[in-house]
Amino acid sequence: MKRAIEISAPYKYLTKPNPMVGALIVKDGEILAEGAHEKFGGPHAEVNCFNAFKDKFDFDHVMFCTLEPCNHHGKTPPCTEKIIASGIKKIVIGSLDPNPIVAGKGIKRLRDAGLDVSVGILAPEVRELNKFFFFKHENKRPYVTIKIASSADWMSHNRNGSTTWITSAASRSDVQKVRAEHDVILTGGNTVRDDQPRMDARVEFPTLQPRKILLTSQEEWDSNLIFFKDKNVTINKERNLKEVIKDLSHKEINSVLVEAGPKLVNSFLHEGLCDQLIVYQSPDSLGEGGVPWFEDNRIIDKCGLSLKSSYTIDRDKKTIFEK
Repeated sequence: MKRAIEISAPYKYLTKPNPMVGALIVKDGEILAEGAHEKFGGPHAEVNCFNAFKDKFDFDHVMFCTLEPCNHHGKTPPCTEKIIASGIKKIVIGSLDPNPIVAGKGIKRLRDAGLDVSVGILAPEVRELNKFFFFKHENKRPYVTIKIASSADWMSHNRNGSTTWITSAASRSDVQKVRAEHDVILTGGNTVRDDQPRMDARVEFPTLQPRKILLTSQEEWDSNLIFFKDKNVTINKERNLKEVIKDLSHKEINSVLVEAGPKLVNSFLHEGLCDQLIVYQSPDSLGEGGVPWFEDNRIIDKCGLSLKSSYTIDRDKKTIFEK
């Protein structure tokens, strides 16, 4: 199962919002074929594994699959029917699928067809690998990450409107990977007007670019702004953040990255809509000329966020808080 997890992980930026899934065919402890779900809308791991297997199945063959096989028609046919038709008699599954369309139904179909099914092997590892996917289906809303770049004295930007990079190029490069992990980047009108950001994932590996959502009451926008260049933008005029997230819950969106100014960031925090806070912090201070990130210095604790990790990137510190 560990190997099945390993082969699924490299496709994390291409399968979203689908989960990462790996599958193996094993006999007498030897791996005979491997397959992973490689891209959203493409064949599932089980199908790719069968396609890599060139022999006939007998009673000693076992399939290992990190996640419960689907038993419904989606973008691809049910994997359960492919497994049953193959003639394999035993399957070991890492974790139940939390998606209610699948949950338990795939396993039931396999058992009803006479297969020997084991479940729960390295389930915590499968869950962690697909953290956003599991969260979405268990909490009925997408996982919300807030990312900020801060000075040493917890300032966001200069009050006089002058622009300067707060964090290092290495930190800004790391942000690109964070963007690539998420399904959506959400920001506000002030950020788009003042910073004129691109807000895409500029990475050196293939990725499905996150969609962008602009929360704004402004009617007209200059389509020549670089933010709108890729046409992958939705403008949302809803002011109630819980309604914004509720709307996203009904779509194929597992994760939202909030990159915005202090006003919108504090609104998300006060509404309890923050599951992870990522802080890139410079060793330099902005002093009295800076605008503070937080209205309440204890807001991180009050939101139930606790320290998960902290490490240096070049001259900066990256700190992650999670619920």
